[in-house]
Amino acid sequence: MKPEFFKDKVIIVTGASSGIGLASARLFGSCGAKVVMAARSYEKLQELAPSVSSDPAKVLCVKTDVTSEDDCRALIDAAVERFGGIDILVNNAGISMRAMFKDLELKVIRSLMDVNFWGTVQCTKFALPWLLKSKGSVVGVISIAGYSALPARTGYSASKYAVRGFLDTIRIEHLKDGLNVLVFAPGYTSSNVRNAALTADGSAQGETPLAEDKLMSAEECAMRMAKALERRRSEVTLTLLGKATILAHRLFPRLTDKMTYKYIAREANSPFK
Repeated sequence: MKPEFFKDKVIIVTGASSGIGLASARLFGSCGAKVVMAARSYEKLQELAPSVSSDPAKVLCVKTDVTSEDDCRALIDAAVERFGGIDILVNNAGISMRAMFKDLELKVIRSLMDVNFWGTVQCTKFALPWLLKSKGSVVGVISIAGYSALPARTGYSASKYAVRGFLDTIRIEHLKDGLNVLVFAPGYTSSNVRNAALTADGSAQGETPLAEDKLMSAEECAMRMAKALERRRSEVTLTLLGKATILAHRLFPRLTDKMTYKYIAREANSPFK
């Protein structure tokens, strides 16, 4: 990665208060970018801002609930007012879930779609005129679950499939406009997303079923994203397991279903066996 590629670029990162979002904001900031950090907790963003850049003039914190159309519009307006334009939008804000659909309250799926899908749609809608002007990039952080479904995560998989379809369409619509659209699919990455994952009644899971210290770090994931942006890639899938799963799903879908079932059933406190 060439840090100079990001120098003075205006980059918005949603879900910037933890995980991949925070790691990405810090990486972009270390390259000299002008970083707009968006998340629901303004106080937390302010605490983290000095770790993104030592120059306060290059970091803007915006309290943003991506489920709110008004908040998404205000985020873009604030970025443009402060920095004069937008070069990169990273749609990273997201939540997960773990419960069997038969046990699930429908509000859980609505919450997943509101954050993961509608958050991406709304931020992209308001940023698009500025991204077209700069011939910039829009990123959607999805998941391997956006290519090959994960059981007990109906809302999560559905939202990530939806984001992929939305962004693939945006790419085709603007094929001749200089807009780069990146669908970025990490595999399992160490973060708090599983701790905050919603259960059947919408309450937070509170613990992760995985060994987080054995997963790809958020920092490595952010570096891979930066390299993809520099190369103006349209699609990136991380981890050998992730790539193998997607290939197997395309070639041997029924076998992949069985293997996925067995893999997820091994998780701690799995909702099915």
